[in-house]
Amino acid sequence: MPDNAAEVTAAGIARLAGVGRAAVSNWRRRHADFPRPVGGTETSPSFALADVEQWLRDQGKLAEVPLRERVWQQLSGHPDGAVTALVHAGCALLLVRDRHTAWLELAAVSDERMATMLPTAVEAVLTPRFGPADERAVPTPDTPALRRSVPLLRGVAELAAETGARQAFEFLVGRHLDANPRQYTLTPPGPAALMAALAGPASTVLDPACGTGALLWAVANPTVLHAQEADPDLAALAALRLALQSDAEVRARAGDSLRADAFPQLAADAVLCHPPFNERNWGHDELAYDPRWEYGFPARTESELAWVQHALARLRPGGTAVLLMPPAAASRRSGRRIRADLLRRGALRAVVALPAGAAPPYGVPLHLWVLRRPATGERPAPELLLVDTAEQAGNGGRDKLDWQAVQSAVLDAWRPFERHGTVAEQPGVSRSVPVIELLDDDVDLAPARHLPPPAAGGSAAELSGVRERLTDTLRLTGDLTPPPAEPATAGPARWTGTTVGELVRAGALELRAGGTGTGSVPVLTEHDVLAGAAPSGTLPDAPGPGEDPVEPVLVRTGDVIVPVLGGGSAARVVDEATAGAALGRNLQLLRPDPAALDPWFLAGFLRGTANNRQASSYASTATRLDVRRLQLPRLPLVEQRKYGERFRALASFEDALRLAGRLGEQLVQGLYDGLTDGTVEA
Repeated sequence: MPDNAAEVTAAGIARLAGVGRAAVSNWRRRHADFPRPVGGTETSPSFALADVEQWLRDQGKLAEVPLRERVWQQLSGHPDGAVTALVHAGCALLLVRDRHTAWLELAAVSDERMATMLPTAVEAVLTPRFGPADERAVPTPDTPALRRSVPLLRGVAELAAETGARQAFEFLVGRHLDANPRQYTLTPPGPAALMAALAGPASTVLDPACGTGALLWAVANPTVLHAQEADPDLAALAALRLALQSDAEVRARAGDSLRADAFPQLAADAVLCHPPFNERNWGHDELAYDPRWEYGFPARTESELAWVQHALARLRPGGTAVLLMPPAAASRRSGRRIRADLLRRGALRAVVALPAGAAPPYGVPLHLWVLRRPATGERPAPELLLVDTAEQAGNGGRDKLDWQAVQSAVLDAWRPFERHGTVAEQPGVSRSVPVIELLDDDVDLAPARHLPPPAAGGSAAELSGVRERLTDTLRLTGDLTPPPAEPATAGPARWTGTTVGELVRAGALELRAGGTGTGSVPVLTEHDVLAGAAPSGTLPDAPGPGEDPVEPVLVRTGDVIVPVLGGGSAARVVDEATAGAALGRNLQLLRPDPAALDPWFLAGFLRGTANNRQASSYASTATRLDVRRLQLPRLPLVEQRKYGERFRALASFEDALRLAGRLGEQLVQGLYDGLTDGTVEA
């Protein structure tokens, strides 16, 4: 096997063949001619990609490897490592994009000749985009290194012809990041876009801890992008991503911005930064007399305040910096003197509390600090804007935060505050606080501690409206209360039964599983089904890096939705208001043939406790419902509809009880809040 032959793991083989990893394990055990491992470890072996492709074709399991998969397997199995291969691929793609004729000339020669000619051609592209070779983060690969990459680069150029140079590189970088999630701390697109919007239009932008370049990627129409990153590999990848995205000058450097600032004379329009958190070894001892500490020398435990002052030092007067910060930086006593000086001198303009799950570490509700470098002689701003977005994010969890609502809440407060220096108060959301109120012994800037909470029931008039709705709902609940249960005269029924699985095989039912997808339709989540609520989830607008577009499963009127986790009995018949929503994760859809099954009859019998117990499987930490094992009696359609009407009436009674409970809680909490804040008379 040639030294530069690509290797593939079992997971890669599964991806190539479109099967699960268990199938690959079975092939290895059952087929003596399956390719032998050529590398890796005993628990995670790797195989020669060419041998695997040939075996899959011989077995009729693969007609042709998709181009993007072939390129990815070549890259991930590169003998010099995936990051080196990515840098080589990025250089080639930049050549393809900026000097396409030169690339075509290179592509026409032999592999050996191409490896010899590429360094000169690449250098001619890198220098205008990134600067001199001794300064830039992207080195010019030499001939020996490129010799091992030529087959990959030909494939990358072919992929670029299909998708575009930028899209090809984003696919490969995205796959690499997905394959190594613990190796990198990434800034998701939502926070990045919000930070760029808070910074406003900017020609010259700096990110002193750029990672993969996500923050600079979000900037609209920049002229010059400055980036620095301590990890040389990440610095090179960020530079190539940014250069392939736009025509802006990219000045990327490798190195620690605090200890070895690559841009000491820079006066940028904006600085965006997601600094490393809780760094004790940030340079406290050797940087004690650094001129950047204009607002005070940060304590060893306050590395984030060192990054704040570094950002301010690299701004022009009037320039804006936006930093993603841990919430502790707003309240730790060791940083209160620096926070106080930032306030007194008008450098800190806003603190925004993001919802948990916005960015890593995902379990912590991070903050955004918006800062502005004061101009000489400028009067300090008298107020600080505080925003809390926890209520706007929704309950979708880390992957389902409503970023449109979060961004709107923040910018709707920031933009008028930026123009006028103050903004109207929104209880629980935003408030411009006089600086003098914050300059106490703690200088605590956590937004939640300074925002008046929204009253649960609103004003006295709104509480009266809630009371009226509750009264009407309680009256409705009384009307819907089922009549006394009469015992069956013949004892327990002894019906002939069938299962959901048998009905699916007979064509009386269609069974679909919820999952992923993309689009703008709302998502019916597991929580929505259990709570009887409207669809509350959202789908991503586009597939993630390295993912193919997936069509979501859309629910129709009369579908029956069943949660499969938790062991409880629940089933929901889709009405007209819910129809058209996408089916969420951990849900199964049963679509009955109306000529054979009544949906309310189906949903009612699926909710039987004994039925759910016998159809559930138990693991160490969870209970999962096997929907196919749920049982139904075999009854004529006329009898089904009789039961269906009773089940429909029970569902209406259940909905009324839920609504009454919610209204009662709202009224009680609203009265507590009104009595304690003086908006309701005692």
